[in-house]
Amino acid sequence: MSLDLPILQKGSFYFIKDGGADFIMEDKTKRGLAVKETSIDETLNVKADKGMIHDMDGIGHWVPIRWYFSKTQFDLKKISE
Repeated sequence: MSLDLPILQKGSFYFIKDGGADFIMEDKTKRGLAVKETSIDETLNVKADKGMIHDMDGIGHWVPIRWYFSKTQFDLKKISE
């Protein structure tokens, strides 16, 4: 489910939304994918909601749906780079 928050910036494949204390970057290509876990994203080192997709062999892969960037550590320009 997409979060109904004010959109600060749109890209080809993402939205950046104002989540109060966080900037929330949401992947447009994964909208509608159910959140199965919330954990730290290993690549960006921020909290992320993750879902599971399955390949043609039936193997499940965890994929991030949205990332939560703390406003105290990140600004909008840094996130969109």
